[in-house]
Amino acid sequence: MHKILPLMLSVMSATVFGAETELESCLALADTERLACYDEKVKAAQKRRLQAERQEPAIAAMNTGESQDPQQNTGAEAALIPVATILQSLWELDDSDKRGTFRVRTYQPNFILPVHYSSSINRQPQSPTRSGAEFQDNYKDIEAKLQVSLRAKVLEDFLLPNADLWFAYTQTSMWQLWNSEDSAPFRSTDYQPEVVYVIPTLDYLHKLPFGWSMQMLQLGFVHQSNGQSEPLSRSWNRVYAAAAFEREQVGFQIKLNKRITESPSEDDNPDLTSYLGTTELQLNWLPGRSTASLTRKMSWRDFSRGSWQLDLTYPINKQQPDGLRLHLQLFSGYAETLLDYNHRQNSIGLGVMLFNF
Repeated sequence: MHKILPLMLSVMSATVFGAETELESCLALADTERLACYDEKVKAAQKRRLQAERQEPAIAAMNTGESQDPQQNTGAEAALIPVATILQSLWELDDSDKRGTFRVRTYQPNFILPVHYSSSINRQPQSPTRSGAEFQDNYKDIEAKLQVSLRAKVLEDFLLPNADLWFAYTQTSMWQLWNSEDSAPFRSTDYQPEVVYVIPTLDYLHKLPFGWSMQMLQLGFVHQSNGQSEPLSRSWNRVYAAAAFEREQVGFQIKLNKRITESPSEDDNPDLTSYLGTTELQLNWLPGRSTASLTRKMSWRDFSRGSWQLDLTYPINKQQPDGLRLHLQLFSGYAETLLDYNHRQNSIGLGVMLFNF
């Protein structure tokens, strides 16, 4: 972690300083040729943006929940557009993609899974510093899981060229929907405000070996808590650095987390990272209308911990891929919720992906 993070930061600096943009490459030409060059560059940028806006729902299952033009791809198969084009639109990486500040957009997938089965529901959560929780014998193995996640850009072209600062908020709940004996309580809710600094990479990192390209770097700060009182209180703060890569319809992201140390008396979960890990790897595949996302959270010290999660989506109406999408989620490991950070379980959920904008 301590070796990789400085390396990522040095790459970030190299991508931002000392390179020409596409429009700057036209400056050396004569007047007539320069105007033609500008026209060509602007039209190319507009074309990339239009392509990205049509394909946006494919990225929704990965991490944002964006939408696609319903008039596109009325044939048997949806067009395959590179992940790079989608990322450029979703995170507004190019000048032509900028949409201004304080426009609310979706972030992580927004979904409701009315049927969510756990192989081992956590009936008595505990941690080294928070014990004595009441045993919940009436909890059902089948519950509902729902998530709402939004973001908005607050600063544009901040500090570095084309780099933007975003604020995001994600809320994930486990709801004992089918537990009529206890009046269907919410078993757990995680609240996660986040600040994300997005830095687009320059052209020379768009041509990596084996057809891969690096599209952006992210630096972030996250607070996550479940809003409960002791002994069920769980929370932590962290900073992270992330990089996003793509190769045609395949995307890959690596995120390195660093927990901010708390005083022992205030730490609800001192061993959290030993279960959850500090590294997050995500592989995304966009084969037309459907989407697939595989996420691995892990610790390099103990590969038996952490978690695996697979998300699959497909539009309910093939002709309206920006509408509701079937959503299947498989999970195995620790920390499906913050309250369950040291509790191992396997789960499967089925439902729909909700609004995208």
